[in-house]
Amino acid sequence: MGNTSLIFVGIFACLVSIASATAGIATFYTSYVPSACYGNKPQGNMIAAAGDALWNNGAVCGKMFTVTCTGPRNPVPHPCTGKSVTVKIVDHCPGCPSTIDLSREAFATIADPVAGIINIDYKQYE
Repeated sequence: MGNTSLIFVGIFACLVSIASATAGIATFYTSYVPSACYGNKPQGNMIAAAGDALWNNGAVCGKMFTVTCTGPRNPVPHPCTGKSVTVKIVDHCPGCPSTIDLSREAFATIADPVAGIINIDYKQYE
């Protein structure tokens, strides 16, 4: 391969890694105010709390993530709706069993709330 080909392959690999999603776990919560990022100022219903893996001392506050259900984590069969949802990180969920703790409304968009906990793919929305 020439240098031009190597440069193209390197650029392509970077683009693929940027576009790919990260596997994680989602749960949901129902009390949205106060939040760690915005105090008593409501941020709507399409929101989420970051688990410890994403929190990064609050650096993730206000960031938008697209989340898609990829399958069950418990005996509830076929919880996924086939849709994705974009949420804003407004809170921290310390010690949560999930990567992202979605609002109930956001969770219900992508999965049956009866499942309670699901496997997801997520990526920061840019």
